[in-house]
Amino acid sequence: LFSTGAADTCQVTVTQPRFQEADYSTHTVFLTCAFSASGCSSSSPNVLWFRFLANEHEDLCTPGCTDHQKYKVHLLSEYNISLQINDLTVDDNAVYICGIAFSNSGSPRSKQTGDGTVLTKTAEKQNSNGKVIFMIIASSLLFLYSTTVFTFFVVYKKISSGRKIFQAIAQELQKQRYTEHCRQPDDLEDDTVYQNR
Repeated sequence: LFSTGAADTCQVTVTQPRFQEADYSTHTVFLTCAFSASGCSSSSPNVLWFRFLANEHEDLCTPGCTDHQKYKVHLLSEYNISLQINDLTVDDNAVYICGIAFSNSGSPRSKQTGDGTVLTKTAEKQNSNGKVIFMIIASSLLFLYSTTVFTFFVVYKKISSGRKIFQAIAQELQKQRYTEHCRQPDDLEDDTVYQNR
């Protein structure tokens, strides 16, 4: 048994994770709460849960839960507890505060709350998933189109440069043939003149 003086030294510290995010497909979530107690009685403390919405606050479990189907408190270990929230919707987005109270202590530090956990359930992402899939397909098609156009230009440049080389060679051959054809009579005359001499 603790004396009144010993009970007055009861000090509680409560810690909670700052944020918890739930995917749109999540139906049940567990919010954790840890506490430490020094100089307190060995009796179990009262576990309290509240939530703060945009414009109001609600008592969820003080210590009995207001909606037993929606909320349940679990003792995970001697100093760890959790709040189970069922049928989770975006309307449950709020700040959830865990409180620990040693009711048989008169110490002001025997009743403490955590800083709260901000619970956020994301809205359904069916449209977003559709947009993401559309963007991936569009990006893939654009990439294929760009690659095809780039390849076409590279091949076209090679072909056109090959054509230009071929045309230059053909023109050079034509010039040579024309020059040879034009020079043949002169050569024949020179030969005949040379033979007459």
